[in-house]
Amino acid sequence: MNKLSALVLFSFMVATLTSCAVVGGIFKAGMWVGIVVVVVIIALILWLVGRGRL
Repeated sequence: MNKLSALVLFSFMVATLTSCAVVGGIFKAGMWVGIVVVVVIIALILWLVGRGRL
């Protein structure tokens, strides 16, 4: 995945997922699902940042 496609994917996610909808969905799904989602997002961000340095 090159930088342009990562930027397009991130922009699409930001535009389509409002914070209220995400938080509401997490509370409906439960606390553990919310924790897993946050950990996955942080891991993805760290992976993308680490990959960008290579």
